[in-house]
Amino acid sequence: MNIVLFLAPFSVGLGLMALGAFWWTLRAGQYDDPVGDASRILLDDDDDRPL
Repeated sequence: MNIVLFLAPFSVGLGLMALGAFWWTLRAGQYDDPVGDASRILLDDDDDRPL
C-alpha cells in the first residue's frame, strides 16, 4: 500500500511535467507552420548537400 502513496503523486507530477513541456512548445511556436515544413522537405536545395 505504501508504493501507491509514492506512485500516485509521482505519476501526477510526471503528467504535469509533460503538460508543461507541451505548453512550452506551443508558446515557442513549434507548431506554427506545419504546411510549410511538409512542403520544404520536397525541395531539392543544393545548399543541403554535404561537400
